[in-house]
Amino acid sequence: MDATQKWAYERRIRDLMAVLEENKFNAVYADNADEARKIVMDMIPEGSTIAVGGSVTLNETGILAEIQKPEYKFIDRYHTSSFEEMLDKYREGYYADVMVSSTNAITMTGALVNIDCTGNRTSQIVFGPKKVIIVAGVNKIVDTVEEGMKRAKKIAPMNARRITHKTPCATDDNIQCSECHCQPRVCNVTSIVTGSHYFPGRITVVLVAEELGY
Repeated sequence: MDATQKWAYERRIRDLMAVLEENKFNAVYADNADEARKIVMDMIPEGSTIAVGGSVTLNETGILAEIQKPEYKFIDRYHTSSFEEMLDKYREGYYADVMVSSTNAITMTGALVNIDCTGNRTSQIVFGPKKVIIVAGVNKIVDTVEEGMKRAKKIAPMNARRITHKTPCATDDNIQCSECHCQPRVCNVTSIVTGSHYFPGRITVVLVAEELGY
């Protein structure tokens, strides 16, 4: 990335941070993925119970590996023996000290836009865990909620394929949303969080000046 592109990313993020803070989110700038990881880990005390939303960004930054270390009580949704056990892990997440996730999109008006399969990620961002940390690359930033919805729908096929849901959009022949009605549909729940006024500072958004995740 050249210096001019980096400058443009940083300027866009700084403008968004001001809006997020007006909406009572905490907003933090990270220059790159490594810095984002360090910022997030400094925010989580040892011994914390931690839940996560499914996220490529958490893998790419190394955050997911860090929070699975013995110093933390990680709610492991990834190694379960059955679907029901996985759902139980999702439910545990509502009582977590910290929930860490990314977002499908974040608007320049300061809204988090997400489309979810089961709703555990979207609902835990809204309420439940005492603290929520959102990590988002600059590629997640859009101008409006409408653009955020379009972005979430556009990346849904990749997320469906990543989590091996056999939806029409995740096949080799079709990589766009067909508004399916199949059981493994990944677009069941839509969440638009426009502010954190009732719980100021509960949600922290770490904005990274590089592209991360889908």
